[in-house]
Amino acid sequence: MNTASILKSVLAGGLTLGLTTVAAAAGMQSKPMSMSHMEKCYGINAAQKNDCKAAGHSCASQDTKARDPNSFVAVPKGLCEKIDGGKLEPAQKG
Repeated sequence: MNTASILKSVLAGGLTLGLTTVAAAAGMQSKPMSMSHMEKCYGINAAQKNDCKAAGHSCASQDTKARDPNSFVAVPKGLCEKIDGGKLEPAQKG
């Protein structure tokens, strides 16, 4: 093989690798789930990790205990009741 052939092979390989990397990275970008694909799941939160207001507090991240039956976390629809302790309704309305 002469130098020109080797150079062409190296350049072609580098170009192929670069295009493959870009294509793979583009395919790995995921779209965030819209709220229409989510549901409120009560009783599965970690302390101070709830998603919104609930009985006893007025804002996200204000719950004081883990697995609060009145605090929720948004999860993909259909997942809540598969999680131990997950409920679709709060223990008390308010």
